[in-house]
Amino acid sequence: MWGRRYGVGIGTQAPHRRRGLLGGLIASTTLGLAACGPTGTGAPSSSEGIAYERFELDNGLEVVLHVDASDPLAAVAMTFHVGSAREVEGRTGFAHLFEHLFFLDSENLRQGGLDRLMTRIGSSTNGSTNRDRTNYFEVVPIDGLEKALWAEADKLGFFINTVTESVVAKEKQVVKNEKRQGVDNQPYGHTNFVIDQALYPEGHPYRWQVIGSLEDLDAATLADAQEFHRRWYGPNNATLVVAGDIDIAQTRAWIEKYFGEIPARPLPERPPIPAVTLTETRHLFHEDRFARLPRLTLAWPTVPVYHPDAYALNVLAALLTSGKSTPFYQVLVEEEELAPNVGAFNRGQELEGRFTLVVSAYPDTDLDGVMDGVEAAFSRFDETGVLD
Repeated sequence: MWGRRYGVGIGTQAPHRRRGLLGGLIASTTLGLAACGPTGTGAPSSSEGIAYERFELDNGLEVVLHVDASDPLAAVAMTFHVGSAREVEGRTGFAHLFEHLFFLDSENLRQGGLDRLMTRIGSSTNGSTNRDRTNYFEVVPIDGLEKALWAEADKLGFFINTVTESVVAKEKQVVKNEKRQGVDNQPYGHTNFVIDQALYPEGHPYRWQVIGSLEDLDAATLADAQEFHRRWYGPNNATLVVAGDIDIAQTRAWIEKYFGEIPARPLPERPPIPAVTLTETRHLFHEDRFARLPRLTLAWPTVPVYHPDAYALNVLAALLTSGKSTPFYQVLVEEEELAPNVGAFNRGQELEGRFTLVVSAYPDTDLDGVMDGVEAAFSRFDETGVLD
C-alpha cells in the first residue's frame, strides 16, 4: 500500500509573521503514509499475557474483570461507544456536554452525584470524551468497590430524570468556558480543526471538534439531552472494566445485582461514512494570534485503529523523529538549525487514522525553508532506510 499519497499541510504563524505559502508541500515526497481510498474498521485481537475474565449480561453490558493484587485498590471504568462522531454538523459538542452532565445527580446518588460519593470513600474519579467513545473511571479503596459499582449502575439506569433545564444551562456555560480556555485562547488551538476540515469530506463525522462549537452548545436543550441518553446510554452500548485486588466471583455477583435490572435499548444504525479520498495535496495557512513560533503541520489520512498497518505507522513515527539519529532530527535540528524539535505520531481511530508530522520552528523562520528540510529528511530516509 505504500507509495505516493496526498495529505494536508498547514503553516501556522502569528499574523505579523506571515511568510511564503508553502508552494511545494507533500505531493513531491516519495514516502506515502496512507491509503486514501475507503478504509474498513479492523477488529482487535485478544490481549496476551494479561489474565482476565470477560462476560456479557443479558442486557448486553460487556464486562471485563482483571485481578491485580499489588495494592488494596480497584479501578472501575465504564466506556460508552459514543463520541463526537455520533453527532451531526450543526449539533456538535453533545457527547462531551453529556459527559459533564453524567457526573451530576442521579435518583439515588442525590445532590453532588458521583463526585461527592467518591470523596467520601477516598477515591479519585474522572472522565473523557473523544470522537469514538466516552469513558468514566474511578480508583477506589477495595472496601469501596461495591459502592462504586452501585453508583455507576445508578447513573446508568436512574440518571436522566434528575436533569433539568437549569442543569443543562449551567453545564453549557462550563463547557463553553472550557472551550475558550483550552482551545480558543491557546496557541495552535484551532490547527487540528483547520486540518480536519480540509482532510475529511462533507458529511464525515471527524470534521468537527469534540468539544463542539459555541453556537451548537448554545442551541443544546433539555430535550436534546434526554434524546441523547435514550439513543446511546444503554447497557448494550457500554463496556465495564474492573481491575485490582478483587474477588472475581464477588465482583461478578455485584455487577449482576446492580446492572442486571437495567433494560437494553435499541441502538441506531450508523449512516454511511464518506470515504477519505484526497486527489491532491491541500496547502493551508492559518494565522494564529497566540502563536509565538511558526509551525508546520503535515497530515495524511491512514488506516483505522487495530488495522495491521496501524502498528507499522506507530513504528514509522518513531523511526522518523524519535532520537538524535533519526533523519528529521539530523536535518531540521542539527544540520539546517530550523527547529529545536520535531515530532510525528499516528492517531488510531475507529473510522480513519491520521499520521501527523509537526515542526515548531525557530522565531522568524520561513516555513517554505522548513518544508524544504522536510523534503530532504524524507529523501534521506528513502536512501538510508532503518539504521540500528
